[in-house]
Amino acid sequence: MALAGSMNGIRHLYVHLPFCAHRCGYCDFVTAVGRPDEHEAYTNALLAELARERHLLSDPLETVFVGGGTPTFTEAEALALVLEGLPTAREVTVEANPETVTSRMASLLHGQGVTRVSLGTQSFQPRLLSVLERRAGPDDVRRAVHHLRDAGFDNISLDLLYGIPGQSSPDLDADLAEALTLQPEHLSCYELEAKPGTRFTHAWGAELEDQAKAMEGYFEQVVNTLTAAGYRWYETANFCRMVDGRDLRAHHNLGYWHGSDYLGLGVGAVSTVEGLRRRNRPSLGAYVHALAAGDEPPREIEELDGATRRRERLMLGLRLDEPLPVAAVGDALDRAALSRLVAGDLAELVDGVALRLTPRGRFLGGAVTTELLTAA
Repeated sequence: MALAGSMNGIRHLYVHLPFCAHRCGYCDFVTAVGRPDEHEAYTNALLAELARERHLLSDPLETVFVGGGTPTFTEAEALALVLEGLPTAREVTVEANPETVTSRMASLLHGQGVTRVSLGTQSFQPRLLSVLERRAGPDDVRRAVHHLRDAGFDNISLDLLYGIPGQSSPDLDADLAEALTLQPEHLSCYELEAKPGTRFTHAWGAELEDQAKAMEGYFEQVVNTLTAAGYRWYETANFCRMVDGRDLRAHHNLGYWHGSDYLGLGVGAVSTVEGLRRRNRPSLGAYVHALAAGDEPPREIEELDGATRRRERLMLGLRLDEPLPVAAVGDALDRAALSRLVAGDLAELVDGVALRLTPRGRFLGGAVTTELLTAA
């Protein structure tokens, strides 16, 4: 992959491929089911948007993240065309659903310079996968990991969900054990969020309310199991192995958590560029039509003032296990609240100039962060 660009500029690029074989009931991402006849036109539009925005990017980039949708559901020729057109980056991640990762697909990804694959595993329990309307089974996950290893990948991430209707603590133990057997370099373990208005919420409302009561216990179960297995709990929902000095954190997401600008390409994609947050509108047809006509995609623009940026920096930075410089958040930080939380062993000051939550504070997470934020 090669693309000329400025030595200065945005260092993180997100690329959205919206196509999926099926829309899961809990999903609220911008997706398009099937539509194989539209993959090529969308790819052309995506590359046209990249050409329009390339002057904003550094060369090389630090990270590229190709998300969706299911990028590996995209027609192979169209996916290869996108990957060929991407800028050079130290970390290039592609999201994949396990059932789409064949030996050919794994070789295509590796051959196009992808360095990291994130597999949407969610669970290893067939009955829970059925609740989630997932099409991959546990054998598909194992097969996908083996194909990726055979193709040469040494950085694989698995996504897991907890709080699934019908899930128990032993089910979660079993999922974590199955995941650890595959020795992924990275694990993302998320609380299931069923968005209001999705058919999933309508179908499972009562069960989701019951699961909400167990979330805190599930969270501690995840953290305790994975840290005991030698994984670093480096972000609220993310864990990485520590192997031969390699930094196996998800560096694209670290860009978000550190408050860096990033460029998002594709239908529904979001960017932060020089104090502006830009959101491409979610209409696939309007996106393709505009770029085919030589225009920029329809988008919404939000101005981010300094106070908003500092508040977001505090909220995101405290998700990490590394200290957050106090100077970076300025007046967003409630100093009186900080003193109370330090006294209560929920937060700590590092060398008097940086802030982080203690392990106890991290388990309470959002509640502690909310207390540290000054009133808007």
